[in-house]
Amino acid sequence: MKKFAAKTARPIPVIILADTSGSMSVDGKIDAMNQALRDLIDTFSNESRLNAEIQLSVITFGGESAKEHLPLTSAHIISGFSDLQADGMTPMGGAFKLAKELIEDKAKIPSRAYRPVIVLVSDGYPNDDWQNSFAALCGSERAQKATRMAMAIGSDADENMLKEFINDLETPVFRADNARDIIRFFRAVSMSVTSRSRSSTPNQPTQIVYDEIPDDDLDLDF
Repeated sequence: MKKFAAKTARPIPVIILADTSGSMSVDGKIDAMNQALRDLIDTFSNESRLNAEIQLSVITFGGESAKEHLPLTSAHIISGFSDLQADGMTPMGGAFKLAKELIEDKAKIPSRAYRPVIVLVSDGYPNDDWQNSFAALCGSERAQKATRMAMAIGSDADENMLKEFINDLETPVFRADNARDIIRFFRAVSMSVTSRSRSSTPNQPTQIVYDEIPDDDLDLDF
């Protein structure tokens, strides 16, 4: 008698590289990002998992080093997400290294997974030896297949580097000038990923038109 295994949804991994340097503590930037991440988790967790299962990882870079704030986890089982804290310098190279290790780990992101999404968010310039890690991540075969998006917060962000990070000419670097813009960007990421999860072709990226994301109903809790 043949045994039949239940079909399981293929994962869509979403990896957030979040700047938590000291400069993120001013003008409500870290508070906006924390709220945006909570909203992102809430939206992802309520998505159907019949077709695709959204997974989320948050890698932070601030203080002395980068770290995995949230290991890659299926969104629907994430609970008790702890807020990010802003402090110290901008060790972005460490975040690139951790992201490359994660995206190339086939035990965590199997070959059957749909095209991953990597989102880089920063309000400043890297202070560590980031160039080699940046080149290694962007040159990784799996990272090249991922959808890479970026947000520059404020006028001090390294927009040239962020432009090199993204790999979709139709999705430019998003410029955030205030807390509402940060919320709007993550809402756009959420809409893009959930649209893919509902699609019959989840590997096809969806174009994001930031101007079409409304901000009149954004709830800011801080």
